[in-house]
Amino acid sequence: MRSRGDNRRYWLVPSVLSASTQCSFAAAILVACALSAHAQTPRLGTVNFPTSGIPAAQSHFITGLLYLHSFEYPSALKEFREAERIDPAFAMAYWGEAMTYTHPIWDEQDADAGRAAIAKAPSARTAREAAYVAAVKALYASGSKAHRDTLYSAAMADLAKHYPDDAEAQLFYALSLLGLSQGDRVIPTYLRAGAIAETVFAHQPDHPGAAHYVIHSYDDPQHAAIALKAARAYSTIAPDAAHAQHMTSHIFLALGLWDDVVTANETTLHLVHMGHQGGGACGHYPEWLEYGYLQLGRLGSAAEILDACWTSGGTAGQVVSYASPAIMRAAYIVDSRDWSGRVATEAAKPSGDARTALYLLFGTGYAAAMRHDSKTAGSVLSSMDSVIKLDPTFGATYGRIMRDEVAAAMTSIADPAREAAHIDDSLPMPFGPPVTIKPPHELLGELLLAEHKPDSAIAEFQHEL
Repeated sequence: MRSRGDNRRYWLVPSVLSASTQCSFAAAILVACALSAHAQTPRLGTVNFPTSGIPAAQSHFITGLLYLHSFEYPSALKEFREAERIDPAFAMAYWGEAMTYTHPIWDEQDADAGRAAIAKAPSARTAREAAYVAAVKALYASGSKAHRDTLYSAAMADLAKHYPDDAEAQLFYALSLLGLSQGDRVIPTYLRAGAIAETVFAHQPDHPGAAHYVIHSYDDPQHAAIALKAARAYSTIAPDAAHAQHMTSHIFLALGLWDDVVTANETTLHLVHMGHQGGGACGHYPEWLEYGYLQLGRLGSAAEILDACWTSGGTAGQVVSYASPAIMRAAYIVDSRDWSGRVATEAAKPSGDARTALYLLFGTGYAAAMRHDSKTAGSVLSSMDSVIKLDPTFGATYGRIMRDEVAAAMTSIADPAREAAHIDDSLPMPFGPPVTIKPPHELLGELLLAEHKPDSAIAEFQHEL
């Protein structure tokens, strides 16, 4: 770990990860980089999905399907469109294109693009292919997204029933079940999907979709251990898919395997920086990598990856219009406990969307409260109150928690932290780093310790664990 004095160098770190830093990762990651650089065909796993497409189109279709199973949607789209070009009468190629516009786990869907894609599809050449096309037409029919997702899942249930030996039918049915939650986690439904994916994984251990959907189905602390085998396998099944490398860390994080979290996300960013998939210095992958570094006390590594994100979207004193730099900055401040360093005191002015502003304010206010700067902390509280009103969803829940945490830290009174913990208990359990940055039960435990109430503090720490 570096000393607090090292923070003065923070803003001098280059704005992108240097070649020397990238090549200082573990030896296994360097090998992966070298192999990827020379590979002619992306290594994405194995599927067995015969179709009526001519061989040249089928080759691109299979590659697109492999990318699709690893949620590498832009790469999948490119392959499916190439299959369409080679064999314009190949209905399944248009099915594949339409499937790239729906992202069930993330509750994202471009219905207009999906409808346009499937509308181009010619008549299917086989009954099985017609069933796939009909299912995706239901997905992009009229009505609300939730209604169409339900119709699609019912169609996939019928398809899976009529073709019990078709692994793709089983897995896309499992994925449709995960999508029924509309971005939330309905545990019984997720467990149903997990059982289907596990069955396919047992018979096809090199199938990327099987391993991937097992991980998503059990992506919570209570069930994560069930998916550990799939998580260990997925990175080797699809070594050239960035999302495959990252997704393993969901299980590792839930189980507290911090070295594995870091390795998975270092590998992911290598793939992104090597150009295999789109990405950048900010976003989901860097946020998770920074969090892993912080859990291991690797503050210098955390600072460098934070700076790469921060400087890609703005520098000190400039407006940052998206949340990732603000999230990573707040996480660094809380877990480094450097309340007076430049990361904490030279922040961008909160503006743009309310979520970004709340994270920027929280980082500034929490640090000020912890260094007993009540003037700055009080000003931040007033600003947070105003911003919270602008966002009735995030602001009224997670924003309110962060606001109450700043108040509790400023006053050293447990009641605001207790209220924050109460709100937090009513929200879905996060399947990653804490959304509020500082877990409220953890803060409450620390305040109770300061009040010389160790038994009550232990109860809060155990609850948070």
